[in-house]
Amino acid sequence: GDLKPNGQCINIEYVSANPTGDLHLGHARGAAIGDSLSRIFAKGGYKVIREFYVNDAGSQIDNLGKSLKSRYFELFNKKYPLPKDGYHGDDIVDIANEFKQKYGDSYLDIDDANLDVFKNFGKEKELEKIKKDLKEFRVEFDVFTMETDVRANNSVDKLMESLKEYIYNLDGATYLKTTAFLDDKDRVIIKSNGDYTYFLPDIVYHLDKLSRGANSLIDVLGADHHGYINRMKSALMMKGYREDCLFVSMIQMVRIIKDGEEIKMSKRLGNAIKMRDLVSLVGIDAVRYFFVDRAGSTHLDFDLNIALSQTNQNPVFYAQYAHARIANVLALSTIAPNNKYELLTENDEFSLMKCLNEYDSIIQNAINEKAPYKVTNYVQKLATLIHEFYAKYRILDINNPDLTGARLSLMKACSIVLKDALELVGVSAPNKM
Repeated sequence: GDLKPNGQCINIEYVSANPTGDLHLGHARGAAIGDSLSRIFAKGGYKVIREFYVNDAGSQIDNLGKSLKSRYFELFNKKYPLPKDGYHGDDIVDIANEFKQKYGDSYLDIDDANLDVFKNFGKEKELEKIKKDLKEFRVEFDVFTMETDVRANNSVDKLMESLKEYIYNLDGATYLKTTAFLDDKDRVIIKSNGDYTYFLPDIVYHLDKLSRGANSLIDVLGADHHGYINRMKSALMMKGYREDCLFVSMIQMVRIIKDGEEIKMSKRLGNAIKMRDLVSLVGIDAVRYFFVDRAGSTHLDFDLNIALSQTNQNPVFYAQYAHARIANVLALSTIAPNNKYELLTENDEFSLMKCLNEYDSIIQNAINEKAPYKVTNYVQKLATLIHEFYAKYRILDINNPDLTGARLSLMKACSIVLKDALELVGVSAPNKM
């Protein structure tokens, strides 16, 4: 499946969760899809930059700092108001205890002059947890970019100066004329109160990504960003970039189903199902496989009963069991694989060989459509052919060592490709089940 290096560099940004709490299922699905895309593009001959954008500016970080300060005050039986849109999770209480251990009672000042200390401490601790959880989920990044760094050095003002031919004022607000390109309406970039909209520093950020050597960008974003696509493409086109330099993969929500019923959750109240909890319950392999097994643009019902079952209903178990079956046959055999392929004359053997031969085109198709589920579809097809062949034919036959050796070679080839395809979606291929 390895395709030749093509000299192209692609920047894939995914997860990019606000460092204000634990990763939830939406983040987990974005992580699985973004990381799988990164693996597939690298397999396809691209240089890949894996990137995480840290939104460490704005009201959410302010609320994180105030929430942490409130919990810190509680540890000394003092009161500091928890903001209306604050964070109520146990993780904030844990971080407050760490803050107390480090600083003691040094910051028991009701005045908000010291709020940056709480914001920075909370952000760093939350980001540490995010990185740890993602690493355990087999997801790592080449670059972590801070929004505060993107906004530094007057970058926003410089951008506005370079786009002044597309900028106008109306009713006290400042607009960018995105309708000159792909957008259905012009977009506010500075509100009437003087605050930037998030769109403005985001343009700076995307230009920054392109300036670091990437020929094209993929953003893996939540489904609520649908209106974002054409406005961002329009902004990049103002700077001379082609329309297709940006692709946005939209990630729909995940519902957890158990015994036919949805398990409800609420992030604001701190009782959302966390990524690490689901991984702990059903395992990394099942979570990663299920999350990429369908297009990210479709809603996903994650059925715990199926994910926990060791039956053919569970697609990841079915695929891994195919690999384990082959490993067992190869381990038991006293006959070595050979290259007498002319002895493989059954239609089922031809079907397996044809399936193996499709692997290169599957990789290319997954790249063209930015669709990791193309790989899991292929995994299921190959696993099905393996299981059917295993059930129908006697692979180990000491009375026919030449045919046995040829079939073992075919099985070994199937094993190599199956393991490789599973690795592309971050799933293991065990030798024993």
